[in-house]
Amino acid sequence: MRSLRNGVVKVLIILLVNLLSTECRNPVLHRVGGGRFSWNPNINFTNWSIHEQFYVGDWLYFGFDKLIYNVLEVNKTNYEKCEDKDFLTNVTRGGRDVFNLTDAKVFYFLSGRGFCFKGMKVAVLVKDFSEDQSLEPPHNNQHGDHDLLFTNNVFSSYHYVSHIIIFLAIFVFQCFHM
Repeated sequence: MRSLRNGVVKVLIILLVNLLSTECRNPVLHRVGGGRFSWNPNINFTNWSIHEQFYVGDWLYFGFDKLIYNVLEVNKTNYEKCEDKDFLTNVTRGGRDVFNLTDAKVFYFLSGRGFCFKGMKVAVLVKDFSEDQSLEPPHNNQHGDHDLLFTNNVFSSYHYVSHIIIFLAIFVFQCFHM
C-alpha cells in the first residue's frame, strides 16, 4: 500500500511540475488601428503595430466601410509594392471582420483599390507565446485596442489548475487513509 501511495505522489508531483512549467495564455482581440472603425487612411498602422504584442491564437479585428475599403492578406512583396491582384486571403466579409493569427510569422494586410498607397496597410509580427516568456503585461494604449472578451492573464489558468491539483491530492490522500 505504501509503494502505491508513493507512486501516486510521484505522479502528482510530475503532473504539477509539467503544468507549472507550461505557459498558458488566452487569445487577445486586437482592434487594428486601435478603434472600432479604424481601418481607414487616417491611421498610422505601422506605429500601431509596433506597440502591440501579437501571439499565435490572437485575433485581428478590422472595422471599416466595406463599400469603400477591403482587407486583403498578401505576401511581403505585394505588401511592399501595394499590389492587390495576387492576394492570399480576402478577409473582407461585412466590414467588421476578424482574422485569426494561426502561425508564428509576419502577416501582411492591405486595402486594395489604391488605398494601400494612402497608408492602408499593416504588417503584424506574430510570435509563439513560449518564445516570449516575459510576464510583462501587454502594451495598452489610450485607444482601448484590446477587446475585454479576451483576457491576457498568464496566471488565470494556473489558478484553476492549482485548484484541480489540490482537489486530486486531497482525494488521493483520503482514498489511501480510509
